[in-house]
Amino acid sequence: MGRLAAASLVGTAIEFFDFFVYGTAAALVLGPLFFPTFSPVAGTLAAFGTFAVGFLSRPLGSVVFGHVGDRYGRRPVLFASLLLTGCATVAVGCVPTYDGIGVAAPVLLLVLRFLQGLGLGGEWGGAVLLTAEHAPAGRRALWASFPQIGPAVGFLLANGVMLVLTAGLGDADFRSWGWRVPFWAAGLLAAAGLALRSSLAETPQFEALAAEGGQASAPLREVARDHWRLVLLTAGALAVGYAVFYTVSTWALAYGTERLGVPSTVMLTCVMAAVAIKGATTPVFALLGDRYGRRTLCLAGCAASALWMFPMIALLHTARPLLMFLGFLGSLLAFITMFAVVAAYLPELYEPRVRCTGAAVGYNLAGVLGGALTPIVATAFSDGGEGPPWGVAAYLTVVALVSLGCFALLPETLPAPEAAERECAPA
Repeated sequence: MGRLAAASLVGTAIEFFDFFVYGTAAALVLGPLFFPTFSPVAGTLAAFGTFAVGFLSRPLGSVVFGHVGDRYGRRPVLFASLLLTGCATVAVGCVPTYDGIGVAAPVLLLVLRFLQGLGLGGEWGGAVLLTAEHAPAGRRALWASFPQIGPAVGFLLANGVMLVLTAGLGDADFRSWGWRVPFWAAGLLAAAGLALRSSLAETPQFEALAAEGGQASAPLREVARDHWRLVLLTAGALAVGYAVFYTVSTWALAYGTERLGVPSTVMLTCVMAAVAIKGATTPVFALLGDRYGRRTLCLAGCAASALWMFPMIALLHTARPLLMFLGFLGSLLAFITMFAVVAAYLPELYEPRVRCTGAAVGYNLAGVLGGALTPIVATAFSDGGEGPPWGVAAYLTVVALVSLGCFALLPETLPAPEAAERECAPA
């Protein structure tokens, strides 16, 4: 389990590095480089629009790779998704700016961001099922939480590289070529991830399913016919997590640097410190999920998010590093209270024959609802006025309450103690 968990964590971290480095670049430089004829706010909105395309393609990726995972195994998904995302990310670093090729530059960005999202849409399902289907029931949330640490590691890698580059290079050099370096580095990381995953075994649950010939012939059709309500509820339930995370990690960077005049290095440091603590506490919340239930933790995280959004915006608007950090930290702890357990929760909600498709589609649809729209909506709500952008806080609070209602309609899946004991017992 340790080797499997490490492999899933590293692979997920690499793919999220690819995804997050684009979000940071969109907040800091892509607007003026690829949309120079727009006003600063419109340029940021356009850059976040290309950022959103990655979320829109993630459900499609979950359908494509979910079909592969449910028909042919979880293992092939891990290779194909990582290869696609890595190649698309390296290509982003090679795209000339608007000054070089005109309107073709943002068009190429859109295409490559679409491919990034396609690959990431498959990655989560494969990585989560790799650990969840190997893990004993009594510790399933703990072991399945390791892929959920991957996004924090990927974010820290992406923004750590950006922080070093912005601090070490002048503004002219960073805008000229420095922002491209993290995208090029993605190629080396993807190669390392593919090598690490080459020795992984298929999950025992899928092997048993395949031995009986029980794979779904058309997983998406079965999910749409038999589990559509569950997909919609999980998408609505998880939307708040995406909304909160990308408010902190993407919109707040742009707002802090452009509207509050905070140096980008300070903003990146505040966000990275909060993300590091979020990643470190993920196994703790997962253990609580194994003890008290997945749904219980999710309801608590939603409630905390709803209560914290107005304080978070107030702390951000102070432009004081320590207070901004505390605002971000409270938001991300509420977020991880939910997302530490969803890697076990979602697979347990679906039967094994359609699990890869169902869990991944619900998870990635939530990304569209919460992640794709939030930076755009938040930027629009914060345009104008001198006071704190309370419209952003109100929007996030409403999303949290909607997610709370969706979680309330989902069942608990915590295994009964006797079942957990049987699975944990040595053979």
